Amino acid sequence: NGETPFYLSVKGGHEKCAELLLDAGSDINVLTQNNSSALQVAIQNGHLSLVTFLIGKKIDLVPKPEQKNSPLHLAVIGNNLPVAKSLLDANHDINSINNRKETPLHLAADLGNVELVEVLLKAGCDLKTLDKHGKTALAVASRSNHALIVDMIIKAERYYTMTLTHPAHSNDGSDFSLSFKQDHSTQTRQVRSSLWNLAYNQLKPCEWKKLAIFWKFTDEQIKAIEEQWTGKKSYKEHGNRMLLIWLHGTLLAHQNPAKHLYEDLVAAGFQPLAGKLTQSTLHCLPGGCSVV
Repeated sequence: NGETPFYLSVKGGHEKCAELLLDAGSDINVLTQNNSSALQVAIQNGHLSLVTFLIGKKIDLVPKPEQKNSPLHLAVIGNNLPVAKSLLDANHDINSINNRKETPLHLAADLGNVELVEVLLKAGCDLKTLDKHGKTALAVASRSNHALIVDMIIKAERYYTMTLTHPAHSNDGSDFSLSFKQDHSTQTRQVRSSLWNLAYNQLKPCEWKKLAIFWKFTDEQIKAIEEQWTGKKSYKEHGNRMLLIWLHGTLLAHQNPAKHLYEDLVAAGFQPLAGKLTQSTLHCLPGGCSVV
C-alpha cells in the first residue's frame, strides 16, 4: 500500500521516530498508493504537534494533482482550527482548490463552522471563487441555512470592498478589533436594540430591501439573507440582519451610526422613520467601540 516506515511513524503519532527516519534519509513528501501524504494523515488524525513538526521540516504544502484535497481542506473537514491556523501561518494557499473546485471557505461555510470561517475571512480569502456547481461560499452557506455564516461573509464582502474604495477606512487596529462574527458587545447593545425595533416594529415588508439597495447590498447578498424563511414575518428578521450588517461596516469605518442612519433614512425616502430617531432612542456610540 506504499506506507513507508516514516509514513507509519507519523500515522501512529510518533514524532521522535519520524524525526529519526527523516535524519536517516526518508522522503518527507512520499505518497502512499492511496495518494496520502504524511502531512495529510497527521491532519486527519489530529496530531497538531506532528503537523507543526512536518511544517518545520519544510514538507510540501501544495497538493499533488492526484490528491483530492489540500492540507487546509482536510483541516477544515476535520473542524481542526489549530491545524488550520498552523497551515495559514506557514503560508498555505488560502484559496487552494480541491477536486470539486471548492476553496476551504466553501467547506467551512457548508459545515457551518463559525470559528474557521472567521479565521479564513480575516486572512483575506477570495470570496468570489465558484465551485463546480457555480456557487460562491456565500451561496453555499445560504443553501445550507447557516444564517450566521451568511451574515459573516456579507460583512467581509462589504468590508473588503470598502477598504479598496476607501483605504483610509481599513482596520488599523487602533480602535476596532476586526471580526465578522455576531456582535454581542455591551458597547453596541443600545444601538442594536434600536435597530431591532426599527426592523421589527417600523419597517414594512420589502422596505428593508429598499434600504439594502440604497446601502449597495448586492443582489446575491439580499438573496442570501432572504433564504432564511421562518414564516410570513420573516422580513422582520431579514431587515434586522441587514441593519446589523450595515452597523458592522459603519463602525469599522469609524462613523457615527446614529448620524448616518438618520441621514440615510431621509435620503432613501424614509423621512417619517428618520423623524422618530431621537437621542433617546438611538444615541451616538462612545469612542473606542469594538466590533466583536
